[in-house]
Amino acid sequence: METHERFMREALKEAQKAFDAKEVPVGCVVVCQGVVIGRGHNLTERLTDATAHAEMQAITAAANHIGGKYLIECALYVTLEPCVMCAGAIYWSQLGGLVWGASDEKRGFSKISPTIIHPKTEVTKGVLAEESEKLLKDFFKKLR
Repeated sequence: METHERFMREALKEAQKAFDAKEVPVGCVVVCQGVVIGRGHNLTERLTDATAHAEMQAITAAANHIGGKYLIECALYVTLEPCVMCAGAIYWSQLGGLVWGASDEKRGFSKISPTIIHPKTEVTKGVLAEESEKLLKDFFKKLR
């Protein structure tokens, strides 16, 4: 669990970047053999692109880093449970692990399509969930 927390803290740093840029504060890292090989945070507002989620940014960066589309030996750490679109990208990239912080009761893939994740992907939920939830709540409080 200590390793999960270490890498989730890296994802939280990415989420803070999104927060500071007035984006929904979701951050993500892709880790392979103990090394972060991809980072991302939400860029949907900046890029005016509904698909510019943190997971998509990090998966693309990781695939570019290794020079291939399959991330079988890698794990994705994200501060918020992925949506169905991002879960599909996780499936297609065949990530070996998925670790998330806060659950997304409204838009999380597990509520909409729980079997969309690749059957070989090991899923861990709730790592540093309170920190992830606090950042999201603080962000939405500022909007109101």
